[in-house]
Amino acid sequence: MTASQTEQLRRLLKISKSTVFFGGAGVSTESGIPDFRSATGLYHARQVFGKEPEYLLSHSCFANEPELFFRYYRKNLIARNAKPNAAHLALARLEAAGKLQAVVTQNIDGLHQAAGSKNVLELHGSNWRQSCVDCGAKYALDYIMAQDGIPKCEKCGGIVRPDVVLYEEGLDNGIITAAVEAIAAAELLIVGGTSLAVYPAAGLLRYFSGGALVLINKTATPYDAQADLVIHDSIGKVLGEAVQENEACRGIEGG
Repeated sequence: MTASQTEQLRRLLKISKSTVFFGGAGVSTESGIPDFRSATGLYHARQVFGKEPEYLLSHSCFANEPELFFRYYRKNLIARNAKPNAAHLALARLEAAGKLQAVVTQNIDGLHQAAGSKNVLELHGSNWRQSCVDCGAKYALDYIMAQDGIPKCEKCGGIVRPDVVLYEEGLDNGIITAAVEAIAAAELLIVGGTSLAVYPAAGLLRYFSGGALVLINKTATPYDAQADLVIHDSIGKVLGEAVQENEACRGIEGG
């Protein structure tokens, strides 16, 4: 990232009256949460569990091999000790300053909320929420972590599963509608930490018709050519420098 790119991003944030952030796994990897789609994640899944992660996190696996599903899920999708990084904190500061209207995320780790963000649209749900598939009773994450095998509901005996969207399952219509509305109303859309290769989430970009599209990712994406500003660097570094607590953030608030 160059100094001119930092200044350009600061200027866009300052003049925008409606900004939305859309983020993916790259936002969380900087907090030490591995991306299961990475080469390391794929290798680990095959070597330890004998299956692809897409199957291990599918509705089919949950329905047909629930013990395998929960064994993989507990070991690979839960990171209770992870802390918000510079990207999460910068976004929370922007929202508190009235400059960020929504965070749309593909992540399920709750780190945006832990950093202080309020309007977070979780496309794929959250592993901090659990519910019984039969009676709908709600449970905390600790409930399924404290059990071995398949967690069962204390009220009806049904399976308690995480409130996350598995492969082969559809996204929540209410969340999708809210995300579309937020992106459609934005003057500035910042997309970070995602390769924009996972659908239907990546398809949300087609609803944006605002003034500027910013893409921040370590590698190129299919949408780079359509963006007004492309930064191939760490999302935490970029947002942390663009939204500093002192003079930079005051300059943004003054916009």
